[in-house]
Amino acid sequence: MPEPSVAPPTPPVPLSALLAREDLALRLIAGPADRDTVIHWAHTSEMADPYPYLLGGELLLTAGVHVPDTAGTNAHADYADHADHADYFDGYVSRIVAAGGAALGFGLAPVHDTVPRALVAACDAHGLPLLEVPPQTPFSAVARAVWQLMAQARLAELRRVTEAQQRLAAAAARPDPVPSVLRQLARRLAGWAVLYGPDGTELATAGREPGGGARAGLARLARVVRPARTPGTTTATAAAETATATTAAGAATASAPSATAPAATSPAAASPAPAGATPAAAPAAAPAAPSPAPSSATDTVAGHHLAAYALGAGADFVLGVAAPRREPGDHTIASVAAVLLSLLTGEHHGGTGAARSRALVRLLLGAAPREVAPLLGDAERWRVVHARPQTQPPDALAASALGAALGSALVDVADEVVRVLVPADREPAPQPGWTLGVSPPAAPADWPAADAQAARALARARATRTALVHHPARPGLADLVPPDAAEAHARALLAPLSPALAETLRTWLSLHGSWDRTAVALGVHRNTVRQRIARCAALLGADLDDPDVRMELWFALRQP
Repeated sequence: MPEPSVAPPTPPVPLSALLAREDLALRLIAGPADRDTVIHWAHTSEMADPYPYLLGGELLLTAGVHVPDTAGTNAHADYADHADHADYFDGYVSRIVAAGGAALGFGLAPVHDTVPRALVAACDAHGLPLLEVPPQTPFSAVARAVWQLMAQARLAELRRVTEAQQRLAAAAARPDPVPSVLRQLARRLAGWAVLYGPDGTELATAGREPGGGARAGLARLARVVRPARTPGTTTATAAAETATATTAAGAATASAPSATAPAATSPAAASPAPAGATPAAAPAAAPAAPSPAPSSATDTVAGHHLAAYALGAGADFVLGVAAPRREPGDHTIASVAAVLLSLLTGEHHGGTGAARSRALVRLLLGAAPREVAPLLGDAERWRVVHARPQTQPPDALAASALGAALGSALVDVADEVVRVLVPADREPAPQPGWTLGVSPPAAPADWPAADAQAARALARARATRTALVHHPARPGLADLVPPDAAEAHARALLAPLSPALAETLRTWLSLHGSWDRTAVALGVHRNTVRQRIARCAALLGADLDDPDVRMELWFALRQP
């Protein structure tokens, strides 16, 4: 069986909060009374096998219409003594658990007067919370309560993240910015924060140290995300870099040795100069890292949630975080801290930042991309990444955090889409809270085409509700049409459709016309999908059963 889908970034609703709603009068009658049980959404289904229609984390609501022999005079019978019904409920509950369902709500009207004892026994056996829904409580009221609680939780989480961003920014402006950012991060996550140096030593820490092997596990995780060092670089060299960076920071980072982190360094300084080279020639002699490392990684050790973040593209410093709990907004908070620490310890204070400024100036003055590309780094081929947040529109901090996670400081924000230029040897990974479209590796002369490919990949990712989609390296028919002409054709063809109808049509086509899968992807009823598709056909005056029509519409819907 496939694994249940990953839960959305919206904070879930504790089951205990739903049970506390007096207006619903819900009662927990089976399963574990675990206060940590959470619900991500509510879904009503009378299917005998709801597995294909569940995404994971649902409160599944049913009136028991699907139970065999519930019609006529047997509608209110007790099925506890019938082995067939016991087997039926056992299979039914096991499928819900396998699909990742969080809880089951059973309505007492109009089919059943009581919850069948065989269902209670099955929920107890499989550890699935079972809620009794009284006759006076419609399922729509339960679903509305779930969404209300989710909205409240999301608002509280947004406020927490916003306040944390403000406090972290204020900490970065203090005379001792690195330890201040670490202290603020540890306080906001109720955990432990550590900055690892190039040789893996703990340069600065804040918060309560984790036990049970979590500290050692975090150090191992930091080695995973740290880029491979240039051959010949020794621990002594790394120590010299740290000392140089601390001196360059001056009074801005002066503090106790145990709490001082480097404030300025350059990736080029990580490699020894070749024999006979002058200091000015040393940066040009630095070879590229032999293999890329992931920019962030997570793990769980001894009950602690661990996360490690490489501080910028090619940086040798790593931020580590260990916390007993992980809330939906914690990754955003830690990413903001990683961006700030990247500014304090990374290449922005070195020669690479100046090189990129020169590249920008040359582009503005009319230089060709192939002439400017060498100033951006050693990479000869690059990927274009288009990213769109799954919640609120992106801001500069969120875009910088995404760039740091992808291992690049070349970030642009425009029209609710973040564009990142990533070296081809860095494979972009899915990022929590973002939908990504990635182009194939491209030379500077082909960057405009790669930008269009990334936009189409993002459109495909959004239509299919996929976290990351790669545009195929082999060019397709769509690549033969000039982007301006394709966009103009798409605007004219789709003009009669509202954004909601266009999104429904895009999702329906991407799922090969499946009503049920489209309904699940959009979070609406399948009848709603049918009505919207029929409305699209009427407005477009097109036969949506015709494959030629579908192909033309899909081509138009893929345009940014």
